[in-house]
Amino acid sequence: MLEHLEAILDRARRVAEQAEVYAFQETETPVGFEANRLKMLQTSQTRGVALRIIKNGRVGLSATTRWGELDKLVDAAVETAQFGAEARFDLPGPTRYPSVDVYDPAVEAVPIETMVQLGQTLIDRVRGQVPDATCDGGATKATESVDILNSRGGEAHFSRSAFSVGISGVLVRGTSMLHFGDSETDCHPVTEVGPLADLSIRQVELAHDEARVRTGEMPVIFTPHAVSALLMPLTIAFNGRTVLQGASPLQGKQGQKLLDEKFTLVDDGTIGFRPSSSICDDEGVPHRRIPLVEEGVIGEFLYDLQTAALMGASSTGSGQRSLESLPAPSTSTLLIEKGDVALEDLISGLKEGLVVEFLMGAGQGNVLSGEVSGNVLLGYKIENGQMVGRVKDVVISCNVYEALCENMVLTNRPRWMGGSLYTPDICLRAVSVASRA
Repeated sequence: MLEHLEAILDRARRVAEQAEVYAFQETETPVGFEANRLKMLQTSQTRGVALRIIKNGRVGLSATTRWGELDKLVDAAVETAQFGAEARFDLPGPTRYPSVDVYDPAVEAVPIETMVQLGQTLIDRVRGQVPDATCDGGATKATESVDILNSRGGEAHFSRSAFSVGISGVLVRGTSMLHFGDSETDCHPVTEVGPLADLSIRQVELAHDEARVRTGEMPVIFTPHAVSALLMPLTIAFNGRTVLQGASPLQGKQGQKLLDEKFTLVDDGTIGFRPSSSICDDEGVPHRRIPLVEEGVIGEFLYDLQTAALMGASSTGSGQRSLESLPAPSTSTLLIEKGDVALEDLISGLKEGLVVEFLMGAGQGNVLSGEVSGNVLLGYKIENGQMVGRVKDVVISCNVYEALCENMVLTNRPRWMGGSLYTPDICLRAVSVASRA
C-alpha cells in the first residue's frame, strides 16, 4: 500500500511545487432491523486514494476508488489545477503527533451473530414493555485507516474503530404518533444494551399522558439529545470558512465575554477512544484542544490550512474531507463542561417549563444570526416541579447568543451523543414556546 502511495507522490513531485497523497480504507458491517425484524446484514469495503497538488500556485485534485487507475491520478490533478483556487498555504512538514488511542481490534472480532443478538435483544426488551411499538435499529461495526504523505516530508498514519447500537421506535395511539429511541457509539464494542432499552422505555412512560402548554416564554431543558440543535449556530459561527466570508457574528469578538460564565465549549480531537478523534486532521496537522468558549469568553476559530492562510492565522488541525473533496474546517470531538445541578432538582424547582428530548427542523431558521427553532418531536411539560405528560404540536424558538448569555443552568449528568459530543442537559430560562393546541 505505502509503496503505491510513495510512487504516486514521487511522480507528482516532478510536475508540481507541492503534492499530498491521502488514502482511505474502511470496512463496515451494519446489522439492521426494520419494523421489528432483521432486514439487513452485509459487509462493505471502501478504499480510495486522493492526490492534491499545488502547480503554478493553484490547487489541483484527483481521486479514485479503482486501484488499477492510480497511474492516472497525477495527470488528472495537473489538469484540474489549471482551474483550481489559488493556494495560499504550504503543506505541513515532519510533525510530532499526540498519542491518541482510537482503535480497538476487538471491534473487528465481534461476530455478526453477536450483533444480531444485540439488536434483537434491544428490540425485544423495549417491546416487552411497549408491545405495540414498531422499532427499527441494530448494530454497526466499522474500522478505517488513513494514510497521509506529502512532498515536504509530512507523514501521518492512523486506524480507528467504531461500534454503535441504537433503536428508534414509533408508537401509534389513535391519531397520535410517538417517536422515541436512543443509541450509543464507541471505539470499543458495545456489549450491554439494557441501559439503552431502559432509556427508551422511560421516554414512553413519560409520554403516557398528554399535557397542554401555553404559548409564551418559559424555561426549557434541552436533554443531551437536543443540545446539538443549540450548538448548530455556534459551530457554524466558529467555522473558519464562515469567518473568511465575513458572515460569523463572532468575528472580531475573540477574547470578549459574550456568554454565561458557566458555559465552556471545547473541540478536542485528542480525547481517546472517541470515533471522531485521531492524531491529526485530514491534512496531517496535529489535533489539539481548541477552546471555543472558555467560561463565556470567545476563544479560537476552526481553520484548515487554506482558510487559516487566507485569514493570516494558523491551522487548528480542523481540516476534514471526503475522498473527492478538498479539506474544509469542521469540528471533531466537542465537549461542554458540566454543571453541578441534578436534573431532578432542576425540574423540581420549576413551576412551569418544558423538557425537550428531540427537535425536528431546528436548522431551518436564520442559523447565522443564532436563531434556533423547531417542532418538539418529543418533549414533556413541567408543572409544579413534575413532568406531567408529553406535549404535542409545540414549536420552540430562541436566539442562542441571547439564551446562553445569562441565567442558564447545566446539570451534572453529561453523556456522549453519537460518539462526538459530550454534554450535560442545558436549561435556558426564557425560550419562546408556541402551542397549536
